[in-house]
Amino acid sequence: MFDDEAVGLREEPFVAGMPEIIEAVVAGLPDAGNGFALYFSDQPFPGHQIKLEWQRAEQGGNWYRLAEREGWLCPAMFKYFALAPSSLYCRAEAASGHKS
Repeated sequence: MFDDEAVGLREEPFVAGMPEIIEAVVAGLPDAGNGFALYFSDQPFPGHQIKLEWQRAEQGGNWYRLAEREGWLCPAMFKYFALAPSSLYCRAEAASGHKS
């Protein structure tokens, strides 16, 4: 789950394959189970770790693929993007590295 007070989200869950994708991204982060910062954009940025590719829309959300994994992002994604991006670029950092 994640919180983002800036867009009114609290305890928003990741479901349907996204937890496994996120676990793969944070695997090397120390103490990731206690929190981490996840940065994402529809454009490549320096240091991005993964690129998710859009697959299809379903039930108001969208499916994205990373290698052999697929994950569904719920409609909360539209708090950040007007339309589902064709690609999402992501980077995870340890919570201690997060600057508010």
